Amino acid sequence: MKIYLILLISTLILVADKLPKEINIPKNYTILNFTKGDLNLDKFQDAILILKHKDEDKKDYKRPLYILLGDSRGKFKVAKENNNSVLGYSDGGIYGDPFSGVTIKNGYFSIEHYGGSNWRWTRIVTFKYDKEKKDWFLYKDGGDSYHTSNPNKITTDIATKKDFGVVPFNKYNIFN
Repeated sequence: MKIYLILLISTLILVADKLPKEINIPKNYTILNFTKGDLNLDKFQDAILILKHKDEDKKDYKRPLYILLGDSRGKFKVAKENNNSVLGYSDGGIYGDPFSGVTIKNGYFSIEHYGGSNWRWTRIVTFKYDKEKKDWFLYKDGGDSYHTSNPNKITTDIATKKDFGVVPFNKYNIFN
């Protein structure tokens, strides 16, 4: 337990060292997730930063998500922010906190959730970078669901641009 805590604190310090000054982590917030990858196809390491409130298990709080663009020195600058793209601590049902991670690959990033009770579900929301518009747009929003009494009967629902139109990242709202 001590080693894990030391590693966690060391990681937070390293991450905080590279955060741009514009990201002033609000009082009572900590880092939920920090994932690196190439978000804008410029060959530099970018990052997704998600924050969580320390009392989110007692009250609903938004989880801010920042898209951070990296430069040749490994420093980041804030490109976009969205407070409505990550489900909250209590949105996972009896299963608990539904946030399960972020994946970044070749200009795409996905926010992944898992939750439920007897009915289990996943929700993966994917955004794609548009080089011409220099912005990220909703690419796919989907997931699977199944009942624990019949885990082999999986239902998959996926919505794409033809279903939801053009949605820029900063306008996306997972709660609508």
